[in-house]
Amino acid sequence: MNEQHELYENARDRVKQKKRLYFHFVIFLIGSVFLIVLNKLLKLGESLIENWFVWAIFLWLFFLALHFVNVHFMNRFMGKDWEREQTNKLLLKQERKIAQLEKDIIKEAKLKAESEEYAAEIKKKENSQNKRIEE
Repeated sequence: MNEQHELYENARDRVKQKKRLYFHFVIFLIGSVFLIVLNKLLKLGESLIENWFVWAIFLWLFFLALHFVNVHFMNRFMGKDWEREQTNKLLLKQERKIAQLEKDIIKEAKLKAESEEYAAEIKKKENSQNKRIEE
């Protein structure tokens, strides 16, 4: 059930992305016509640059192309599956680090226990030698 819901949500997000792209395209067409009308019919901005609308349309077209690439190509490479894969890789890496740290802690605890035993043995020997000396 959860997997089916996730597939539905991914499909819904994808449809929203495409819908926004198509909306952006329609706004681009309307806006381009508006810019041409502003320049050619209303003579707005002609004193600065004669065909300024061409540059504005090309800049807008560049952003539309970026939007298109993002929706149709980058989503494949950096979509939900890519995010999930990267998350899993990071989780595995963290689990390995945690396991290594746990091994190191166990090793240090063993060394500490051994050194404490060794220190206790040395104390016993010193105590026994001190008793002999006292006798």
